[in-house]
Amino acid sequence: MEKSVRFATIATRRGLRLHLHGSQGYTDIGDVTGNETLSTLTGLLASGQDALQALVGISTDEGHPVDAADFGPAVPNPARVLCIGVNYREHAVEGGRDVPTWPEVFVRGGPSVTGPFADLVKPALTDRYDYEGELGVVIGTGGRYIRAANALDAVFGFVVLNDASARDWQRASTQWTGGKNFDQSMPVGPEIVTPDEVDVTNLQLTTTLNGAVMQSANTSQMIVSVVQCVEFLSSFTTLRPGDVIATGTPGGVGFARTPPVWLTPGDVVEVEVEGVGTIRNTVVAEVAAPGDWAWKPVVRQSNSI
Repeated sequence: MEKSVRFATIATRRGLRLHLHGSQGYTDIGDVTGNETLSTLTGLLASGQDALQALVGISTDEGHPVDAADFGPAVPNPARVLCIGVNYREHAVEGGRDVPTWPEVFVRGGPSVTGPFADLVKPALTDRYDYEGELGVVIGTGGRYIRAANALDAVFGFVVLNDASARDWQRASTQWTGGKNFDQSMPVGPEIVTPDEVDVTNLQLTTTLNGAVMQSANTSQMIVSVVQCVEFLSSFTTLRPGDVIATGTPGGVGFARTPPVWLTPGDVVEVEVEGVGTIRNTVVAEVAAPGDWAWKPVVRQSNSI
């Protein structure tokens, strides 16, 4: 694309619809182009480069204001979120691990995603709910065996996310799936920022909890860079349009603090990535699970990240 654009998914009376960010607010892409296929991110990505180039001609001097509550996830219900764990040295050290020489990968599903300003639901089945501010990558064309040198050609854009984790569920097993997939536990947004707008190798990432800075790092400190993440993941799976990559969290998470800091209802978590945006979520309690629910984790002391 010849100019930078930002995309947001906004709740309307017709459902979640893809909008373009302009100087006056947000414009419904399906309405302004007369092409309803472009009213969703899935439709836009499926339409290919010609559709993206057509957006360049849309005026960014128009649009209307949007309330924070109306922002949906920037990538609604992705087929999968491919996550790189332990991707900052400080996070490895604070968890008592060696700095990894091989990427640690786990997968989230679509139901775990929520909006950038939505309530962050604390699961009823965990007492150890933790924040993880991260940079997210949205796949555009995708592909298999994508070289790092060509990785950004396969990327649609970048988002901010919070990989909130139920640490007791995560530590109860050698696999992390349970602790990473509670419903509405990963806010994504607020917009998708195209690769030509930011230098993804040098972005400041900050997480605050109730106004206090908890995480502060730069994407230059990643062990596996963004383009290397794309290359590695495409080694074993075909990256598809709309897939999301979570690139890992820096040090400063709650479990590693003395005493540990766990999220509780009423807490406000903000994650900001320089040039990409800020998400802000208030923690709320999940409607209680059945009191006699059998599955309650026994925490292992290993696998601490």
